[in-house]
Amino acid sequence: MTTYAPSVPAPSSGLDIAARLLGLLRDTTTEPRPNPPLEALTLAVAADLPVLLWGEPGIGKTAALTQLAESLDLPLTTVIASVHEPSDFSGLPVVGDDPAEQGVPLAPPDWAVRLVRAGRGLLFLDELSTATPAVQAALLRLVLERRIGSLRLPPDVRIVAAANPRASAADGWELSAPLANRFVHLQWTHDHEVVVRGLGGTWPRATLPRLDPARLPEAVDVARRAVCGLLTARPALVHRLPGTETRRGGAWPSPRSWDMALSLIAFATAAGSSRDVLSLLVRGTVGDGAGLELLACLDRMDLPDPELLLADPGNAELPERGDRRQAALEGVVEAVKARPDQGRWDAAWALLVRAMETGAPDLVVVPATTLAALRREEWDVPTEIERLAGAVSLSRRTDRSVARAATAESAAGSGAGR
Repeated sequence: MTTYAPSVPAPSSGLDIAARLLGLLRDTTTEPRPNPPLEALTLAVAADLPVLLWGEPGIGKTAALTQLAESLDLPLTTVIASVHEPSDFSGLPVVGDDPAEQGVPLAPPDWAVRLVRAGRGLLFLDELSTATPAVQAALLRLVLERRIGSLRLPPDVRIVAAANPRASAADGWELSAPLANRFVHLQWTHDHEVVVRGLGGTWPRATLPRLDPARLPEAVDVARRAVCGLLTARPALVHRLPGTETRRGGAWPSPRSWDMALSLIAFATAAGSSRDVLSLLVRGTVGDGAGLELLACLDRMDLPDPELLLADPGNAELPERGDRRQAALEGVVEAVKARPDQGRWDAAWALLVRAMETGAPDLVVVPATTLAALRREEWDVPTEIERLAGAVSLSRRTDRSVARAATAESAAGSGAGR
């Protein structure tokens, strides 16, 4: 008769216990949390535009891309640009049986073949700023046309790259102007609260923006009117190559980057994104100078119609944000100036009173001063002016007091330096 001894589990090895501890450390979760850079990244990915994340080493660029791929259920393919040869991106020549008849095809690398077989994915080009100029030149066709050799990547493959500033990159190079102009440039910085909460086990969740189907035509119209309106008024901004090599390696205006800006404005409008997100995207495509002008143009487009405000000043809805409210009031004054008459002048004063009662009184000072200068001799002075006089006088006295204090401080500083 055969007897069997009870099975005894084998003791855990030191590496098994270490693996369990590592598993617990990696067991993190995500939460919805406002994060403008992350939202800008997901919006650009949704718009199918190549994105380049700029940031110092160790601030989480790679981790953000890994989490984004998991959230979007996209297989992540990481390619370290600096360790590849130009032929790895342009294709390796393969001689067939009859080169004179069939030519010499360019064979793609294995990672590109895997992306094509999967039909979708997130291609992460890391360490872009340490790639040599020859490798950067080979990347041009990949980034713009999605071609590697004779192979074309599927439409559902998105491209994101990461780079360190030259000062902190190992053997870094400036990005070439042609390659830089193909990307949406996003500055990636760490947020103290996000890092602390993430180390505690909860990171922000990267999700694709929810586009409102009802707003799609409006979004396209807003984007086209903003970009075309700005470039009509400022034709010099259509193409402006920066004068320094460093600035050429970032975002700058060209027909290509304006087209990207137009797409991103449409996506941000359809998604109802915040101004912070829109600012990151616009400045990341055409640069800070042109981007700020475009944002100002969008603000002016979003202002209420001056004629509607003049038609019913008592019930007018004015913007809450101070700079936009003042711009709206100045637009009303300009409308009166363009077509002056007593009724419109009186309505403008009534609107300024409403603005003073519902917001910061100092915002009406400049429009009120300009409006007062438009008065003609035959026009009666409306009673609303008396209600505004106190605010205007107080604001001017405050300005004079601040100026006197600044002068006294400067004089005291000069005396102390003697």
